[in-house]
Parts: sequence; structure tokens; C-alpha cells
Amino acid sequence: MAILGAFTNAFFWVNGSTDLSNRVKSLSINYSAAELDSTAMGNAGIARVAGLKDWSIDVVFNQDFTASNVDGTIFSLVGTTACYEVRPVNACSSVSNPSFTGVGIISKYTPMSGTVGSLLAAPINIMGSNGSALTRSS
Repeated sequence: MAILGAFTNAFFWVNGSTDLSNRVKSLSINYSAAELDSTAMGNAGIARVAGLKDWSIDVVFNQDFTASNVDGTIFSLVGTTACYEVRPVNACSSVSNPSFTGVGIISKYTPMSGTVGSLLAAPINIMGSNGSALTRSS
């Protein structure tokens, strides 16, 4: 099993056509399943079964207001569904570089965030939408 190494070259694609990888400062994928309480008479403790799965992606971009870049792409997508693809490394997907894809909605976009002297950041939160599962492929 190979360790990935320094996380320095992630891939982030929107709608299969816009590559914003070179503006990503940080990225995280969150993947979970609801816990449903199935406890019934006779159980000595709480019983649980897995429910529907959920996912989200948090990205912080170095802001770029030029056409077809961060703001030009993200601003118009807030509140709408789009396809997203993320990979650990900006290279073809493989066993050691899986691709995570799903249909999501940008639930939060902060076009300007920063402190004096810092780069202007633009954080977003993407949540799974339309019952779309997060898929993993290599």
C-alpha cells in the first residue's frame, strides 16, 4: 500500500468542463450514512441500522474574478445542481488515484474572505443533491 505523500496537486472539476484545480487551496470530502434507531422490546442496548448516505465537499479557493475562473464559475452555480469530480492528484484516475463524483448543490459561497495581508479566499460548500450518491471509481 502506497502512501500518497504531500497533498499538493488535487483535481477539482465542475460540470465536466471547468477545471478549477489550480485555484484550490484546501479540499475535503465528507461521506456519511444516517443512523436509524431500530431498538425494539427485548434489546439490551440501542440497535442501529444504516440509513441513506450523504456527502459534501468543502473547498477553499484562492479567489480569481476573471472570466471562467472561480467567481465566474461558482457565483452562477449557487443554489443549482451541477456535476463535481474530485481526485487526490491532478492525473488520470487509477487504483491509487480514485475519482469521486456526484451531483451536488452549492449551499454556501463566500466570494471574499481574508485578513489584511492574506490572499483573498473563496470558500464553498457543496452538498449531495437529487438523491445522488457519491461514486468512487479508479
